[in-house]
Amino acid sequence: MKLSQLIHFLRETEQLRFYLPNGRAIAPHFHVTEAGLTTKQFMDCGGSYRTEKYISFQLWVADDTDHRLSPEKLQGIIRMAAPLIGNEDLDVELEYQDQSIGRYGLAFDGASFHLTAKQTRCLAEDQCGITPAKTKSKLSEIADPNRSCCSPGSGCCSVPTP
Repeated sequence: MKLSQLIHFLRETEQLRFYLPNGRAIAPHFHVTEAGLTTKQFMDCGGSYRTEKYISFQLWVADDTDHRLSPEKLQGIIRMAAPLIGNEDLDVELEYQDQSIGRYGLAFDGASFHLTAKQTRCLAEDQCGITPAKTKSKLSEIADPNRSCCSPGSGCCSVPTP
């Protein structure tokens, strides 16, 4: 989700609800303890230098169960972070600590926000000899039944009688 989408959805929702990828709700008394721009500069396994930038928010749950962050308050946090974030409409990434600190994407279903699992992958498959995964297809999905010799009644599977 882009930052502009998050801001749009915050304007449409009355209550902030966040769910982890496993469906478990994040306690409603969470805090946003960090908001800003994250820049990652790195070299991939093929030797290419790369830069990634995204807007990051850190969610944290404390013992203060009376705390409730409203959509308006989160919009205010985003406005306060604007000098750090800049004008680019970047992807939003959330950090949340469960057993370990996890980094997640973000989705919205019309009522609630969902932290989405992020995946690692090789960025230089052509450099390190990794063969791209083949996609599996069902023959029934790719075969044209009007042209198939194996359609019912075609006789293609019958054993000739002597």
